[in-house]
Amino acid sequence: MLAGLRGWSAIPLRAIVGYGFLAHGVAKVVNGPERFAAILGALHVPAAHVMAWTTIGVELVGGLAVLAGAYLPMVSVPLIATMVVAAIAVHLPYGFSSIKLRAVTEAGAQFGPPGYEVNLLYIAALVALVLGGAGPLSFDRWRAKRGKARLER
Repeated sequence: MLAGLRGWSAIPLRAIVGYGFLAHGVAKVVNGPERFAAILGALHVPAAHVMAWTTIGVELVGGLAVLAGAYLPMVSVPLIATMVVAAIAVHLPYGFSSIKLRAVTEAGAQFGPPGYEVNLLYIAALVALVLGGAGPLSFDRWRAKRGKARLER
C-alpha cells in the first residue's frame, strides 16, 4: 500500500518549502527591501541593495516554482545558495538549534537568536525534491508526460 503512495511524498515537501520561501520573500517586500538591504550592508555583504533584490526575487520566484513543482533542479541551486549564505553570514554564530528558550515571562516565551538548523532543513528538503522528483500534480511531471506524448506521435 505504501509503495503506491511513495511518489506523493514530494507534495508536503513542496508545500512547506515553497510556502516558506514565498513567505520570506513577501515579508521582505512588505517590510521594505531597503530595510533588508540595510541588514545586508551591516553584514558587509557587497552590493547590498542588488543582493537584497536578488534574494527577494530568488525567494519569490523559487518559492512559486517549488510549490508548482516546476524546474526543481534549476531553481534549487539559487535557493540552496541563499540558505548557505544565510547559515554562514547570520545563523552560524548561534549554533545549530533553531529554538533557544531563554525565559518564560508574563509576556510569554522569550527566545534567543536562531541557529542554522532550519537552513539545513530547507537544503535537505530541496535536495530530496531534486533527487526524488517533483512528484504528482507538478509542472515537471506534466511537462514530462507532454513531451513523451509528442515523441509517441
